[in-house]
Amino acid sequence: MRDVQLLHTAFDPHSVNAEFSVRHKLAGGLCSFVGQVRGEGGVQALELSHYEPLTLPGMQEIASRAIERFDLSGLLMLHRVGRMCPGEPIVCVSAAAPHRRGSFEAVDYCMDHLKSAAWFWKRELRGDDWHWIEPRAQDHADLKRWK
Repeated sequence: MRDVQLLHTAFDPHSVNAEFSVRHKLAGGLCSFVGQVRGEGGVQALELSHYEPLTLPGMQEIASRAIERFDLSGLLMLHRVGRMCPGEPIVCVSAAAPHRRGSFEAVDYCMDHLKSAAWFWKRELRGDDWHWIEPRAQDHADLKRWK
């Protein structure tokens, strides 16, 4: 079972993960990651733009590769777009697998690809100015691990 969504409104990661857990109660391993807007460095807001004809199919492709590669029984991938404030969830990736290692690695794989190879443009509001955010060198190095 795969659930991949782009969201324009806030979501409750605890609720979505509770539902995911119930749907996959027979899995040997469940792993989840929730990323949220950081407030460090005076960040007042984060804005994510995207091009939906590429973004959603790209996310679906990441999910398909993860399901096959890590023998998953389920994958949940939610990603916000639009304007968010510090502390708000941006992304949630949850994986269900026969064993813990598959679920850990699947979530890590998906996050590395979403962070560096997905079709999102990010900018932060600090003070009165917007600043574009590019993937860091570490993000690109993390992505290379999976090739």
